[in-house]
Amino acid sequence: MAISISVVLLLVILTVIFLRSGKLKFSHALVCALLGFYLAGSSLAPDIHNGLAGAADMVSSVRP
Repeated sequence: MAISISVVLLLVILTVIFLRSGKLKFSHALVCALLGFYLAGSSLAPDIHNGLAGAADMVSSVRP
C-alpha cells in the first residue's frame, strides 16, 4: 500500500511539472497515462501496479 501511494504521489508531481512546463513529450504522456490508470482503478490498474511493484522489488534488490 505504501508503494502505490508514493507512486501515485510521484506521478501527480511529475504530471504537474510536465503540464506547467508546456513541453509534453512522449515520455511525459506516458507518465500521465500511468497516472490515469492508477486513479481510474480500471481493470488494467492491478496489472500496472504489479508491474511497478515488481520493478521496485527488482531495483531494491540491487546491491551497489
